Amino acid sequence: MNNHYLPEGMRIATVKNEEYLASRQGIERAIEHNVTLEAVALLCDSDFRLHFRIGSMPAIMEREEVALTAEGEEIKDIAVLTRVGKPVCFKILGIRRDAVGREVAMLSRRAAQQQCRLCYVDTLTAGDVIPAVITHLECFGAFVDIGCGIVSLLSIDCISVSRISHPRIRLSPGDRISVVVKTIDRMGRIFVSQRELLGTWEENAALFSPGQTVAGIIRSIESYGVFVELTPNLAGLAEPKEGVTVNRSAAVFIKSIIPEKMKIKLIIIDSAGAEPERIPPRYFTDTETTSHIKHWRYSPLSCSRVIESCFL
Repeated sequence: MNNHYLPEGMRIATVKNEEYLASRQGIERAIEHNVTLEAVALLCDSDFRLHFRIGSMPAIMEREEVALTAEGEEIKDIAVLTRVGKPVCFKILGIRRDAVGREVAMLSRRAAQQQCRLCYVDTLTAGDVIPAVITHLECFGAFVDIGCGIVSLLSIDCISVSRISHPRIRLSPGDRISVVVKTIDRMGRIFVSQRELLGTWEENAALFSPGQTVAGIIRSIESYGVFVELTPNLAGLAEPKEGVTVNRSAAVFIKSIIPEKMKIKLIIIDSAGAEPERIPPRYFTDTETTSHIKHWRYSPLSCSRVIESCFL
């Protein structure tokens, strides 16, 4: 992926970003070559301008340059305020002198987003595998930056096959993840998914064998049994047990693995575990070399029930 279009926070520590911002000559080259760079917004003043320091030079981003908006739409105050303390992408529009004669770089995030939209986001198709950064979480899903602060929705049902009650169980703001473009609506809004990258039922089941006792996470308690997550894309059903608590760790014995029924039968050995530690996702698809997937079938071929994703 071209560094012009990385999610915010992914280019700030790169050598090229630092080289451009290290000197006035670097800043001039960035202006000449129309390079997208990043720095942390240090403060927002009373006129809702963002202030930065790039190398030894102060820099300002005017309110209207903070974000790309639809025609006639104004930038909301909160959209400016929430940039403070975070990496912000920008293009350097030029250098001017302020009232006391200091050189000040003039920055535009809007220009960076405009280029990202035209040259990258608008070229994406369903099935494309792309990097993303979590921006914030809601009960219905996670919002992710897919390039230069342009946001997409990762709905809760697309985070993993194993069901969860809230995205925070798996994700936190700032997490760097990989996603696949799921759909693009008529307005050009992009919706993404992660579960297709976390392995099929068989790939996940191959990590376990009958007779093993392994760590799991209680995800749901029903009258007929307890669903225990073994991996984000694999859950088994344990016999009913008193005293179990949702979203707590448990030691479970694997009785059987039945691919043709897509079932794993478990026995809960100990349900007194603590709240599980959240770990980074394990991708079964090599997201460094795979740029597109056309079809993903979660269920085994021997199973009559078909769970799949088709990207046209």
